Amino acid sequence: MDKIQHDELGPEKILELHSAKNGITAVVVIDNTALGPSIGGVRVSPSVTRQEVIRLARAMTLKNSIAGLPHGGGKGGIIAEPNDPRKEFYFRFFARQIKHLYEYIPGPDMGSNEEAMAWVYDEIQRAVGLPEELGGIPLDKLGATGFGLSVCAEVAAPYAGIELRGARVSIQGFGSVGRAAARFLAEKGAILVAASDTGGTICNPDGLDYRELIKIKESSGSVVEYKKGSVRGLEDIFSLDTDIFIPAAIPDVIHMGNVAEVKAGLILQGANIPVTQEAEEALQKKGILSIPDFIANAGGVIMAAMEYKKKTEKDAFDAIAARIKDNTRLILEKSTNEKILPRQAAVEIAKDRVLKAMRYREY
Repeated sequence: MDKIQHDELGPEKILELHSAKNGITAVVVIDNTALGPSIGGVRVSPSVTRQEVIRLARAMTLKNSIAGLPHGGGKGGIIAEPNDPRKEFYFRFFARQIKHLYEYIPGPDMGSNEEAMAWVYDEIQRAVGLPEELGGIPLDKLGATGFGLSVCAEVAAPYAGIELRGARVSIQGFGSVGRAAARFLAEKGAILVAASDTGGTICNPDGLDYRELIKIKESSGSVVEYKKGSVRGLEDIFSLDTDIFIPAAIPDVIHMGNVAEVKAGLILQGANIPVTQEAEEALQKKGILSIPDFIANAGGVIMAAMEYKKKTEKDAFDAIAARIKDNTRLILEKSTNEKILPRQAAVEIAKDRVLKAMRYREY
């Protein structure tokens, strides 16, 4: 078994859940709870690993900290196909196994949604990202993460020498986050020129109609079915010459094997951990500004935390706008002044808050 690496923050707990009878395997990682009970999504994928969940849980610690939320970081991972017909069964199994793990509040993530959180809540009365009928604020329907990305873009674009109005945008992964980002950025005058999903890449230098792309995706189609553009390969999305690139799918999609091809002036990390550490350093050397995931995509967890506190939809959007705007500016000023990576600046700020909180607790 691989050795688990610990540092001054965590992880505090790692649980592996198994049902030999039903063939279900899951992992839960509680990274740090100094700031409060952890909030983190439940990822469903046949390829999710313990190490990936550990990394995602740490990202949640940093994200919740720098967003000023009274929550620590945690994450769940269920090793299964997202469309498995037994989905309700394995979510209920997962929930029952974490019933007394009170320091972890599950939420939606890749492969899970509001319905899945409703099953969890029915079992343990503890979840965020619930359906409206259960008092939730629908994160995906409202596009919380995508909205936050658009706010981040407003602040970051000038640092990258980009005028947001008229900026050409490409999005890798046209799921709930990518679709919302396209919509909110279009409202700010940016132009979507390329998008990709598992079917391939569609691009048009004159612009894509994001509304039509959304209709195609909602009908269970692929973006390559869009008629007014050229179809390219899945990996071609990384090498397109655009102003803003948003990786909004799976981890580690920008790495040392393809970072040399990236041409966008600004990268907004819509997915969690979509860029490897080595690739971020390479991007910086190329003069490409990359905003860390736990800054750029914090809209979803901010809205989830507002839901947990029984706040309104307006309260949630106001909190997302204020916190992401302030934090993007804060880390970019620190990064510029100290000549360090934006991620290093963000980690230092987030980590300092967690360490201060840990001094008041028995760690």
